Amino acid sequence: MIVLETEAGKLKKGDSMKKKLILSLTCLAALSASAVLAMPDKAAKPASANAAQPAEVLSGKVVETMNSGGYTYVNLQKKNGEKVWVAAPETSVKAGSQVSFKGGMEMVNFESKSLKRKFDKIIFADGLASGAAPAAKSAVRNDAAGSPGSKGAAAEKDTKISVPKATGPNATTVQGAFAKSAKLNKKKVVIRGKVVKVSARIMDRNWVHIQDGTGSQAKGNHNLVFTSKEMVNVGDIVTASGILAKDKDFGGGYKYSAIVENATFKK
Repeated sequence: MIVLETEAGKLKKGDSMKKKLILSLTCLAALSASAVLAMPDKAAKPASANAAQPAEVLSGKVVETMNSGGYTYVNLQKKNGEKVWVAAPETSVKAGSQVSFKGGMEMVNFESKSLKRKFDKIIFADGLASGAAPAAKSAVRNDAAGSPGSKGAAAEKDTKISVPKATGPNATTVQGAFAKSAKLNKKKVVIRGKVVKVSARIMDRNWVHIQDGTGSQAKGNHNLVFTSKEMVNVGDIVTASGILAKDKDFGGGYKYSAIVENATFKK
């Protein structure tokens, strides 16, 4: 940059074209130097694809609240004045109080059978972030942000799991349920595996993720979701029975290429 400026000083006043060229090169050199200085010493490592993204926290004033069907429904007024309905596992909150809920899955045109009421839009939160204590201790949960059964929220494959296949005419494996989903659609299946994740009381049912060691995380056929009124704990080895459904879409992001509904569990 200094050399360029020196050369510019030697130019004759009448040589305007050369002066413009030198000044342009000077500016370019200055910009290049600034860009080099702005670069960090080491390139930042990209975030891991498996890193959990924090769920949005919903905070505001409780305008209206009611309990029904194991849920607490809250009409929450945010700081910007916007009101949004939030549903979470039954919790003790009072109208007028300030609370925060862990972000969850938004459902559109959701109808609560217990309330006999339809919500244009409601967010099923994973739980209370602050502001009140749960009314009762909830079942063991290992929730991830987002839908409990979407591929992105499926539990990572536990490579240490190796559970023998169930026996009987309807027995299959987790991988087999995905591979034969068209043939097994609307039919009873029996699968033995380990409970790796439980999302409790969402849409009036529990969402249980089971792995048996078969399948591939890359293909998304290692983790099978079972919906049930029954509750099991993470770590349990169970034999699960239920009706398999292919390409099931509950709406609001709850979509599965294969899922087992109305499941029962035996340890």
